[in-house]
Amino acid sequence: MILTDTHTHLYSEAFDEDRNKVVERAMALGVKRFFIPAIDSSYTNAMLDLEKTYPENIFLMTGLHPTHVKDNYRDELAHVEEMLASRRFYAVGETGIDLYWDKTFLKEQQIAFKQQIQWAKKYAYPVVIHCREGFDEIFQILEEEKSDGLYGIFHCFTGTFEQAQKAISYNMKLGIGGVLTFKNGKIDTFLGEIDLKHVVMETDSPYLAPVPFRGKRNESAYLVNILEKMSYVYNRDKEEIAAITTANSKQVFGI
Repeated sequence: MILTDTHTHLYSEAFDEDRNKVVERAMALGVKRFFIPAIDSSYTNAMLDLEKTYPENIFLMTGLHPTHVKDNYRDELAHVEEMLASRRFYAVGETGIDLYWDKTFLKEQQIAFKQQIQWAKKYAYPVVIHCREGFDEIFQILEEEKSDGLYGIFHCFTGTFEQAQKAISYNMKLGIGGVLTFKNGKIDTFLGEIDLKHVVMETDSPYLAPVPFRGKRNESAYLVNILEKMSYVYNRDKEEIAAITTANSKQVFGI
């Protein structure tokens, strides 16, 4: 059984003390593929070092996270553009809209999101979307940018059934993680109605640890807890769900 964590910040400072052990624990449980989203330029070197350590298992993205869109966002976007021109990546992201923490830079977030979608289309890469209290704003931009070349993952999907259908209509897979296991997560009430071909699995570690680790540091090994819940929601064998979601990740990322 091969599992794919389509979204993990393994380079995060949260793993500085035991990063190798974290990777080894995940691999021992069948998690063999780790897709690594960017945050901003301050993490680029750590991401590249991680790739050097595990070249067969680590797959990097480049992008500017919406919560890191600040006054210097044009400099950060220039860094993303430079990285895209310099080597292969597997996605542009994570990008999107986050209005939970701060609405100050909404306009700049919209500009940055639109620009990164356009780069994703230019390089024929998927786009990995972060959304927190920004569904309307994100769907507006996706509508403006929709094309056969627009596709990717709606990471950490926490919306409604109707929003899930809308995301899928823009060629997006739904990234399902620890929220599926939360009592108040709600997506477990309708996820089983969505064809598994539209779903990939993720942890978003070190954030959003699933039950029974909720509130603690998340890690890719906990993907098996999300798989357990997925198996229950879909009433299908864990091996089958692992195979389908990994195949879906290969369709998105091309590897």
